[in-house]
Amino acid sequence: MERRQGQGFFAALREEVARRGLSPARARRRSEAAADLAAAFRFAGGVGGEMLAPLMEGPDPEAGDGDRGVARGGPRGGRKEGWGQWVRGQLARAPSSAGSGAAAAAAALRNDLRMLLGVMGAPLAPVHVCAADPLPHLSVKDTPIETSSAQYILQQYLAASGGHRLLVSLRNTYAMGKVRMVATEFETAGRLTKNRSAGRGGEPGRFVLWQMAPEMWYIELAVGGSKVHAGCNGKIVWRHTPWLGAHVAKGPVRALRRALQGLDPLITASLFARARCIGEKKVNGEDCFILKLSTDPETLKARSEGHAEIIRHVMFGYFSQRTGLLVHIEDSHLTRIQSATGGDAVYWETSISSFMEDYRPVDGIMIAHSGRSAVTLFRFGEVAMSHTKTRMEEVWSIEEVAFNVPGLSMDCFIPPNDIKSGSVGEAMELAHGERSRAGPPPSHCAKVAALEKAEEDRVAWGGGTTLENHN
Repeated sequence: MERRQGQGFFAALREEVARRGLSPARARRRSEAAADLAAAFRFAGGVGGEMLAPLMEGPDPEAGDGDRGVARGGPRGGRKEGWGQWVRGQLARAPSSAGSGAAAAAAALRNDLRMLLGVMGAPLAPVHVCAADPLPHLSVKDTPIETSSAQYILQQYLAASGGHRLLVSLRNTYAMGKVRMVATEFETAGRLTKNRSAGRGGEPGRFVLWQMAPEMWYIELAVGGSKVHAGCNGKIVWRHTPWLGAHVAKGPVRALRRALQGLDPLITASLFARARCIGEKKVNGEDCFILKLSTDPETLKARSEGHAEIIRHVMFGYFSQRTGLLVHIEDSHLTRIQSATGGDAVYWETSISSFMEDYRPVDGIMIAHSGRSAVTLFRFGEVAMSHTKTRMEEVWSIEEVAFNVPGLSMDCFIPPNDIKSGSVGEAMELAHGERSRAGPPPSHCAKVAALEKAEEDRVAWGGGTTLENHN
């Protein structure tokens, strides 16, 4: 019943957009929140003069704490607010100040949210790929068995996902879903601190994702009173956070990692077209083939900057032997930040592991409708026997998906006007998040401060680059 209602809603949406010539960007300019692309998702004036239900809602204020992340709007609810109003309400939430204990808890929550959104909000794929590029032909002659096996596995994956002909016919994609994020543990050399609120499921949030062929995408994600949005116009990748503003991501144009989590089979196959089959493994009871993708040295160099060098970035894809679908991806990248004074380097290792579940067909294309991710940030190197490790988790689900939405314009993917000059590396976001936690070694704080000062000076002298974004 819910699926039929959702399909009827999108049919009405397509008719209304086609009739009025609307696009998300034009609706954004006419809305009260001119900077919010999300306002584009609230279209009025449906068939017969009736109001169309909003695409997405936030948590129901009448629901209990255990149901804060459940929406009752959209095609299946009766509330009238919509995504934009819910985001404004989230951002207006003020931390409790009833006593020092409450203030400290609120500060810790803000620090956790900065880490969660900085690392898990909008990470990027390891290399540049374009879904419009042809996939390599399956060949066994003069081809290593690891490469030919990977090509065969990807052909099976495309067939299981809906078929290459259907996938290449997609001009654009819309997806809406909800998430729950939580920082579960913070570990130092002598202490392990567990988040007591982790058992309650963490902070609820929402996200909206638009994609347009061949390489454009835009995402907004709001969690716990903070919002990040990022996008790509096919030439640059940019990102905006409340604490660091808008900036261009360092390195080549890359796909959004969240789209690889069962939302975009074609870009996933294009990404692993360069991979090798390295073996088999059982994942949640499923026998899977393992494809390994290593970032080439040229891309690593393009993403590195100044005192921060990305040493490696490796991604593994686990494809079910039974269904042919991607059920698990994990990737890890290692960054070295060298002290400007010649001291010991600081190393950051970031590992992300994601499981895709509940595959269901949408217009003939298999989409993973739920999943979970776990992230580990490991910092070491500046002092012997000293390290920090932060563990975070995310549970997500997809509530609405639509393909080839009429009226979607390239204006939707224009970078913001206040974007900073120059490009931004991947180390400073980690440094900002880690420095907000209690107890990093003084030597590490001095190194981060020196990096920030040097980069601020370069920006002041004409738009130099900074080290900031974790993508």
